[in-house]
Amino acid sequence: MAAERTERLINLVICLLHTRSYITAERLREIIPGYGEAKSDDAFKRMFERDKEDLRDLGIPLETGTLSHFEDEIGYRIARSDYALPELTLEPDEAAAVALAARMWTSASLGAPATRALRKLEAAGVEVTGLPEGLQPRAGAGGTGFPTIAEAAREGKVVTFDYRGAHDTEPAPRRVEPWGVVWWHGRWYLVGKDADKDAPRVFRLSRIASEPETEGPAGAVTVPPNVDLTALVAANDPRDTGAMARVKVRHDHAIGLRRQTIDISHEEGWDIITVPCPDPHRLAEQVLAYGPDAVLLSPAEAREAVVRRLKLLAESDA
Repeated sequence: MAAERTERLINLVICLLHTRSYITAERLREIIPGYGEAKSDDAFKRMFERDKEDLRDLGIPLETGTLSHFEDEIGYRIARSDYALPELTLEPDEAAAVALAARMWTSASLGAPATRALRKLEAAGVEVTGLPEGLQPRAGAGGTGFPTIAEAAREGKVVTFDYRGAHDTEPAPRRVEPWGVVWWHGRWYLVGKDADKDAPRVFRLSRIASEPETEGPAGAVTVPPNVDLTALVAANDPRDTGAMARVKVRHDHAIGLRRQTIDISHEEGWDIITVPCPDPHRLAEQVLAYGPDAVLLSPAEAREAVVRRLKLLAESDA
């Protein structure tokens, strides 16, 4: 029934949108599939009134009037000027910002929607400005669980997953009431209440070691009033640890890593650079992005993170 009603509403919109004169309810009953199945005049009137309310709720303006000054019967139509969206225009800097945002997503789950959004803008006649050569921003989703966690935070559902903390040797199960997801200095974080510890906690998405799952009804989670999610993440920022890493990179490659270089040595075809390592898992992701042009030498925790990710890739391709 829901599909039939949706189809009837679409046909009603098409009919009222493409008529120049007003169409009476009785005429609509004759030409719109579904109305003719009403068992009585009263049943048709109730059906038609519900459909008009649905269109108004959807923001589709119905215009009423008569066919001429000599007729009293009310007719209906949809004025194109009221229905159509205004012409979409973007200034050059706005178009560049849209392109920049859409090209940030590299994960399969988020890259496809971003691409579809760009195609829709282009179809509407908006010229999305290309990015300068060499400027290709990337913002991974922090793991395959990003969509599930983001949706759980939006719908207010409890989420469970296995999590490996910075000082944990093995992942441990967590049950979290999500308050929101925050992008902070190149990383995604989940902020919420750890249900088992009954306290606010910040979880780095790249450290989630299992596929997150939701439980319970939507709206079960209550976000505290005036909570500052970004401030909570900033308070847990571990970047100032002073830890260093050594990375072997090919000559003239891995420019992003080279910008962080504190020390450098050379061997045939390669450079050994020393870079800050506040987060071994984040560094592993950065090095992996350069493929065979970068090899992580130390610290051991970061090398293990690289090995784990490569094994997962090998298993997924098997």
